[in-house]
Amino acid sequence: MNTYVTDFPSRRGRRLRSNPWIRNLVAENHVTINDLIWPVFVREGTNTTEPVPELPGINRYSIDTLVEQVIKVSDLGIRCIAVFPCTPSNLKNETCEEAWNSGNLVNKTTQAIKRKIPEMGVMLDVALDPYNSLGHDGLVRNGQVLNDETLEALRKQALVQADSGADILGPSDMMDGRVKVIREALEKNSYQNTLILSYSAKFASSFYGPFRSAIGSSGNLVGDKKTYQLDYRNSEEALRDVAADIKEGADMVMVKPGMPYLDLCRQIKEKFKIPTFAYQVSGEYAMIASGIEKGFFDKNQVIIESISCFKRAGCDGVLTYFAPELAKILNST
Repeated sequence: MNTYVTDFPSRRGRRLRSNPWIRNLVAENHVTINDLIWPVFVREGTNTTEPVPELPGINRYSIDTLVEQVIKVSDLGIRCIAVFPCTPSNLKNETCEEAWNSGNLVNKTTQAIKRKIPEMGVMLDVALDPYNSLGHDGLVRNGQVLNDETLEALRKQALVQADSGADILGPSDMMDGRVKVIREALEKNSYQNTLILSYSAKFASSFYGPFRSAIGSSGNLVGDKKTYQLDYRNSEEALRDVAADIKEGADMVMVKPGMPYLDLCRQIKEKFKIPTFAYQVSGEYAMIASGIEKGFFDKNQVIIESISCFKRAGCDGVLTYFAPELAKILNST
C-alpha cells in the first residue's frame, strides 16, 4: 500500500528538511554513546603507547597505559570496550596454549580494568589467531584447519576469559558448533550470566589487513581463511549461521565487516529480532581516517554519518575505533 496519498505540491518532502530542528525532530535513527563498543589493542611492557602505522590515530597500549585510556573514555560515557592482544612471537605456536593461559595479555588486562573501573564492560574474542604461529583462528594439521579439535581449545579459552572477569565473549573463529560448546561450558562452570556476542556473520574479507598488523599476525598467516569464514557472495548462508548460533545460545550476533554488509544487518535484525551488532573493521576505519587526514572528509560529519548508517540498517550497536572521537562529538551537541 502506498502511504503517500498526495502529490506535489500538496506534499513537499523538503518541508521536513528545511532546518535543523525539524530534521532532528523527525529523524528515524539516532546515534548515542550507548551504541558504541571501543576496540583496543594491548601489548606487553609498561608505560608504553605504540602507534599502529596502518591505523592512523590508533595505538597499542601496555596494560597500565590502557587502563588510563579506559578511564578517559569512561568519563566520555563509553561503557564497553573490546580488548585484542598483540601477543609476543615467542608465545605463539601451533598448539596455541597461550590462548587459555589465565595470565595472558587479555586476561591480565581485564583484571586490571575491573579493579580500576568495575562498571566498564569488557569483551574478549574467543579465537586462536592471536596465539597461532600459523595465523589461523583454529588448530591446523597438514594444512587443514581442524573444527572439532579447535572446539576444545575454544572451550578452555572461554573459561579463563570468563574467570578473568570478561562480561562478553565474542566467538570470532567461525568453527561450527563453537557457540554451543562455549555456552555449555559457561553454564556448567557457574558463568550463567556471561554474555555471548557471536561473530555469526563473519566474512572472509579483504578489509581485515590493518587489524592483523595491529595484533602482529599478518606475517604469520599461511593460506587464507576461506574454509571457515563466510563467502562474501552469500547472504542466505550467513542467515543460516546466525540461526544456528542463536539456537546454540548466543545472546547477540554480529556482522563483520560492517558498512559493505549493511544489507545483512537489516536482514538479520528483521528476521531474528535479536540484538544485532556490526564491526566497523580496521580497513573501513583506515579508509575513512586516511580521507580525514588528507582533507577529503569533514572529520565530525563523516564519523557520525558512517555510524548512523549502521543504526539505519538495524544495528543496536557498533564496534568502532572512532568511539572516543564520536563520544566527544555527541557530548558537544
